[in-house]
Amino acid sequence: MYKNFVEELRWRGMIHDVTPGTEEQLTKEMTTAYVGIDPTADSLHIGHLVGIMMLKHLQIAGHRPVALIGGATGMIGDPSGKSQERNLLDEPTLRHNQNCLQTQLSKFLDFETDAPNKAELVNNYDWMKDFSFLAFIRDIGKHITVNYMMSKDSVKKRLAADSGSGMSFTEFTYQLVQGYDFLYLFQHYNCKLQMGGSDQWGNIITGTELIRRKLGSEQNAFALTCPLITKADGGKFGKTETGNVWLDPEKTTPYAFYQFWLNCSDEDAEKYVKIFTLMNREEIETLVAEHQLSPHLRLLQKALAKEVTIRVHSKEDFEMAEEASQILFGKGTTEVLHKMDEATLLTVFEGVPRSVISQVDIDEPLDVTEFLVTLTGIFPSKGEARRMLKDNGVAINKQKVDESFKVDTSELLSGKYILVQKGKKNYYLVVIE
Repeated sequence: MYKNFVEELRWRGMIHDVTPGTEEQLTKEMTTAYVGIDPTADSLHIGHLVGIMMLKHLQIAGHRPVALIGGATGMIGDPSGKSQERNLLDEPTLRHNQNCLQTQLSKFLDFETDAPNKAELVNNYDWMKDFSFLAFIRDIGKHITVNYMMSKDSVKKRLAADSGSGMSFTEFTYQLVQGYDFLYLFQHYNCKLQMGGSDQWGNIITGTELIRRKLGSEQNAFALTCPLITKADGGKFGKTETGNVWLDPEKTTPYAFYQFWLNCSDEDAEKYVKIFTLMNREEIETLVAEHQLSPHLRLLQKALAKEVTIRVHSKEDFEMAEEASQILFGKGTTEVLHKMDEATLLTVFEGVPRSVISQVDIDEPLDVTEFLVTLTGIFPSKGEARRMLKDNGVAINKQKVDESFKVDTSELLSGKYILVQKGKKNYYLVVIE
């Protein structure tokens, strides 16, 4: 007996549509299922995580997950919800992106196990690149009518949009290429289920239809989609003011990644903890109940941010992000600041006023009043600086200082910064060049 995968997704709020017979298929035998991933960047972002978590739960349930990198379809562009076609990618870029994505996927899926449900990574470019146009329209195109393709919501929306640009033939054929992926995987990998977001339903159903029309009506292929993730305030999930929240630490620091989850609303956190963590139903229900008793403790957000950050990055990255979060609330220490890498430091203190000085100014120990007034302009006058130093109101790198303190290069964070705190909430970042 296999763990009931569909039921697992259902209580987690991860099912939008499912074809009849899917649940029976998954309880009957080990089933191979796939999710398509766009390879137009060399990193996944958190918008991809829902599909990846579907594959993760599938593998936990004893089934075989396939992550399909859409190298060929990424060269075309999918009309679903898009108003513009995508840029075409060359093969070296595609291969680079594929390798990067596999590294990230391996934090969720087991590609190394000897078990029969070992995860697979495939790229549809590998079977599409040598397929001639004539062969494709002869072997695949004849099985699906234009009427059928025109009836899809994604196509109708693009044609109805008053953009003046219309839809190219290339984009119109996207669903045929995606449908062929399903057929190919059905024939070569015994893959019987395709999963994706609810906006992919039409394309997935084209695949199930193509399998039946090409191979015979007795062939059973299945479809399952999850709802598109939304935020309670109506904003787009996974987008911040600076753009996508990426899984690559070079694109989104672990601190910023952690903060994204920590800053979720209570309503969103209750939904996301089911979708993005592997906590079981009992653990989540207990956590939700505890959170409702003391919402100010933000237990849901903390549990969510911890699990997702550790899985995507590491325990060390999570601990650093957690410590860095304390800095702005006055609980951080000098030691934590010195451990912080430059990217995290700049993310934590993004937007605080900056002063730029030359390193020669502090090669020799410099009087702190001179540093705060003449060199950086953080205080308008020496009198005010002295008063605040006397009242214990100035900290250098989170350490309270008095008038006798001297500033020199031993204070540098990441070799080029000094953090000044004036009072409780006013921070200044001094950049040494």
